[in-house]
Formats: sequence, structure tokens, C-alpha cells
Amino acid sequence: MGKRIGLVPAYGRDYKSKAAVLADLKAGKDFQIADMSNPWDGSYTSISDLGDYDQVSIRYKRLMNQAFFVAGKDY
Repeated sequence: MGKRIGLVPAYGRDYKSKAAVLADLKAGKDFQIADMSNPWDGSYTSISDLGDYDQVSIRYKRLMNQAFFVAGKDY
């Protein structure tokens, strides 16, 4: 099993669709780490920092929906 990380949009951004989340992830926009098991919880990150992770989950739509992305397949 690979490493996973949970993220939320940074700086008050929100998204209405999974496609919009993926577009900003690929564009290098910042996201905030929201993963209590991660020592960097609360820090900001972008796609350039996610090389060690196989799976990324990002909450959107007022944090009510969750999008899952797989390294090498989705981003």
C-alpha cells in the first residue's frame, strides 16, 4: 500500500467540481495539508511536493465532497 495524503484548498478557495480541483492541482496551485497523521498537517503544499505520495484526496464543495487522485494516472 502506498502513501496517502489529505488536502483542502488553500487561501479560502473552493471548487464546484472534481475537474476544477484536478485542473488547479496540475496548475501547481497551493493546497493545505489536512491530515492529522502527517507531521506537516496545516502546512501548504503543491503538486511539486507530492512526489512521495501515491494517492491524494482533496475535499471540495464546502468540504462536503472528496476527490481521489492516483499518482501517474491522474496527475
